[in-house]
Amino acid sequence: MATPPPPHGPYPYAQPYGQQPMGPYPHQPAGASPQPPVGPYDPQPGQPSPPPYDRQPPPYGPHSHPHPHSHPHPQPYAAAPGCQFCGARPAVQATVRGHQGILFLMRFLSRGGMFCRSCGLATYREMSAKTLWQGWWSPLSVAITPVTLLMNLGPRGRFRKLAAPAGGFRPSLDPGRSLLRRPVALLFLVPMALVVLAIPTLFVLGAFVEGAGIGKVPTLAVGDCVRNEGDWQDQDLEIVDCGSAEAEYKVTRRLDTSEDKCVSGEMLADIEYSPDKMTISCLASAR
Repeated sequence: MATPPPPHGPYPYAQPYGQQPMGPYPHQPAGASPQPPVGPYDPQPGQPSPPPYDRQPPPYGPHSHPHPHSHPHPQPYAAAPGCQFCGARPAVQATVRGHQGILFLMRFLSRGGMFCRSCGLATYREMSAKTLWQGWWSPLSVAITPVTLLMNLGPRGRFRKLAAPAGGFRPSLDPGRSLLRRPVALLFLVPMALVVLAIPTLFVLGAFVEGAGIGKVPTLAVGDCVRNEGDWQDQDLEIVDCGSAEAEYKVTRRLDTSEDKCVSGEMLADIEYSPDKMTISCLASAR
């Protein structure tokens, strides 16, 4: 049997004149609310609907993420900050200190921030060098300056542990010569070296003078012969043998009180002081 040709015209699927348009479902007039067809498991018209199933609330709250086990993509870590002078890395946080003494005034200086190896050493050497010759000119600065220099050893050790700077937006500071090789360091090192050497030198000279008997007044006894190496106003008596030609004077008496006096022909010499009395020796010519 041949298939009839499709209708032609401007509206090929239009309904014939005089018929009602059909709805989306069969046997349903147009304009009515759409009703799906009743299935074999759906309630029939006129019968009560079955009770709804008991539903448990979701394990998450109303504002929880619908996928509790999903994780957002990790954010990349921020790059480590670079040197504040040149921007190079690696860099370390540190504070370098300085001190100035001006008569009765003092200035406490500091420079902190992020430093690379080169900029950190340059800052340490500059501020420490200025402290060596500017930090001694007030009474309290004499004690504060050494403490400041010792405190700078901590940042110096941290700078020396860093690798060479790289990746900066401009060249790093030049550290220059080491601190001990700068001329300003001589203003500190030379006086300190003299003080350190002077202390043991004084002890050695004192022991030598005491052992040699220089400046030591001999204790005279009656019958001792002496020789005067100086003037009578500044006597320098030395005990010698009475039979030698060097014997000039002989001790004749010793006076224990200031009221006693040497007799005619005797000379006053060798005044000895003790906590409770004064002893005077009288000398006569031994020749």
